[in-house]
Amino acid sequence: MTLYTGQIFSRVLIIAALIGGMFALRGPAQVHASSPGWSTSAPNFGTSVFVFTPDMPLTQIQATVDEVSSMQVSNQFGTQRYALLFEPGTYGSAAAPLNFQLGYYTTVAGLGQNPGDVIINGSIDSYNQCIDGSCTALVNFWRSVSNLTINVTNPNAGCYFGEFWAVSQAAPMRRVQVNGQVTLEDYCTGPSFASGGFIADSQFAGSQIISGSQQQWITRNSSVDSWTNGVWNQVFSGVVGAPAQCFPGGACGGPYTTLATSPVTREEPYLYMDGNGKYRVFVPAVQRDSSGASWAGGSTPGTSVSIDNFFVAQPTDSVARINLALLLGKNLILTPGIYNLDSAIIVPYPDTVVLGLGFPTLIPQDGNAAMRVLSSRGVEVSGILFDAGPKNSDVLLQAGTILSLLGDPGAAADPSAYQDVFFRIGGAAAGKATVSMIVNVNSAILDDVWAWRADHGTGVGWTVNTADTGLVVNGSDVTAYGLFVEHYQKYEVIWNGNNGTDIFLQNEMPYDPPSQAAWMESPGVNGWAAFKVANTVKNFKGYGMGSYSFFNQGINIFAANAFEVPKTLPAGSMNDLLTIFLSTAGSGGIQNVINGTGGSSTIANPDTPVTVVSYP
Repeated sequence: MTLYTGQIFSRVLIIAALIGGMFALRGPAQVHASSPGWSTSAPNFGTSVFVFTPDMPLTQIQATVDEVSSMQVSNQFGTQRYALLFEPGTYGSAAAPLNFQLGYYTTVAGLGQNPGDVIINGSIDSYNQCIDGSCTALVNFWRSVSNLTINVTNPNAGCYFGEFWAVSQAAPMRRVQVNGQVTLEDYCTGPSFASGGFIADSQFAGSQIISGSQQQWITRNSSVDSWTNGVWNQVFSGVVGAPAQCFPGGACGGPYTTLATSPVTREEPYLYMDGNGKYRVFVPAVQRDSSGASWAGGSTPGTSVSIDNFFVAQPTDSVARINLALLLGKNLILTPGIYNLDSAIIVPYPDTVVLGLGFPTLIPQDGNAAMRVLSSRGVEVSGILFDAGPKNSDVLLQAGTILSLLGDPGAAADPSAYQDVFFRIGGAAAGKATVSMIVNVNSAILDDVWAWRADHGTGVGWTVNTADTGLVVNGSDVTAYGLFVEHYQKYEVIWNGNNGTDIFLQNEMPYDPPSQAAWMESPGVNGWAAFKVANTVKNFKGYGMGSYSFFNQGINIFAANAFEVPKTLPAGSMNDLLTIFLSTAGSGGIQNVINGTGGSSTIANPDTPVTVVSYP
């Protein structure tokens, strides 16, 4: 096993040996059988993971998923976390389908090696939430479905016929086959607004995908029969059957940004059962210039890892115990729950997998980072919510070290990937963090990142949930798909690395600057750009990137630019950019789209995209 640097390893080894050697490791192969009929082959994933088997009575499965749903549909800032896992087989039928709603902090996943190994005859739905008579999906966050087939079956659902996936940020749909109609909005109750989402490595057949009121969306490496309409920003990367390029929209439809292939991807690792009923984790291989689902022609290429090579952590485990397991060469599964951390989880080695089940939430308690990844090569971190703690953290997730930027000859062939990693500053409780994620790794892949300084909930205010920047990219050749970065107080994204690519950005500037003077990039420059590409960068490519404003303090607040990039970038580096003034209840706006060009979005043109098709 190759170490990143001897000095770093020695330091980690000494510290871990001193503080962690006293802890015994718990093996990952304990039996979990919480109730008659539950799987008895599962590792000890804890009481918040339900593993269903195809021979269980459907009534029992329905009662369990309905009970979880009833707790979680309105539990936006609660502490409960759940994973609903389905062993290979078929669940429900045309006569007796399995239909249920998915709420907050709930993962639904199949345990087959391929999506066709787990079949749900029914639907797994996310509906509007109705608050004070207004029914929208604007806050349908933190839920996911993956690695199964849905044969859409709900003939008695009335208006709710079809697969309803009305979500906004941090609600990925991955590695699914859906046969039947899919809608990304809940049009059954109004006004049914929805605000963005992410689909990857999936196939849709037998009907259409209704985008409806979805303001923005990214679909990557998938296959669709047809896609209807768009609002502000719909991005397709490597999607078979995607609409043709059409931005900013008009007679051609749209607004669609369409790339025929994705430059480099690495699908999320996933838990599955092999033919002998043993649990394993599959780690998909890197793909380049790809389109369609990774499993369209058979099994996904990649590597299978035994569950015995993982430490299965519980929220009650200390950081020392987790770090000792990682130091001894284990991969890591974080089971559902809240992990209060008095120091950072340290990931020391290349090719380590850190996989979250049921949105495990890491909260630093003493101004520390939540996780530091030391290696620059082959590490995968996925399915985790990073929450800011009561004392300000300099960073919540650090990928790589400053030394990583000196280069690792193996990083390009074996890139690290960060998939479905989400950050929250405030909302559940007051929290502070200067930067949510720093990428000090060359060739890394960012795949569905939502960094959110909360605009509602508990612990929200200009001086309460303070946070400068959501994402800082220092590495070169970094590729991002699906960046959602919102409400930070300075530059929301800073990109310092050369040869970077971002495919899709959704940004809202902070709602709450108390005055223009309190929100100035520099003397004479109003506000802060949402996306800043450093002046030292020679090459950067951006596609389908939007920044919106809604300043709610009752005074005019302006941002001079949404995007700031070197004017020396090659022609056509920035593609399909937009800004929007969100509401007539707001004030001020964005004065220019990019580098002083593109026009303004203010009260003079509310809810109207102001676009730049190509820059420079």
